[in-house]
Amino acid sequence: MNDQSRDLSIDGTQSTPEIRGDWEAGVLILRGDSYPENTFEIFDRVIGWVENFLSDGSRALRVELSLVYLNTSSIRAMIDILDVLEAAHGRGQTVDLRWFYDRRNERVAELAGDFKEDYTFPFQILPLGE
Repeated sequence: MNDQSRDLSIDGTQSTPEIRGDWEAGVLILRGDSYPENTFEIFDRVIGWVENFLSDGSRALRVELSLVYLNTSSIRAMIDILDVLEAAHGRGQTVDLRWFYDRRNERVAELAGDFKEDYTFPFQILPLGE
């Protein structure tokens, strides 16, 4: 299987984030709102992609989030993703999360801060444009 066929690409909608996983670059990007009808349907693919990417134990993964709104089930799914990152970090893998937020929406920065408290891997909360 070539790297391009391992890429993850899910177009965003009004209620679902745009999701891009670049296997070769080691980058996963989620942008937009997340309040889908069936959170499991979308995030199960993301969790599977992250687990597969990290499965060989040697590759670094950077996750970039620009999420504006998450409903309760999306928050649970995000915890599942972050737990996979934390486990990889605990095994010595390099994982890095950058959560971008709009300065006009401090609520997102607060949510990201709540998540950050529970994890030990590198986790930055950054205003958009920096």
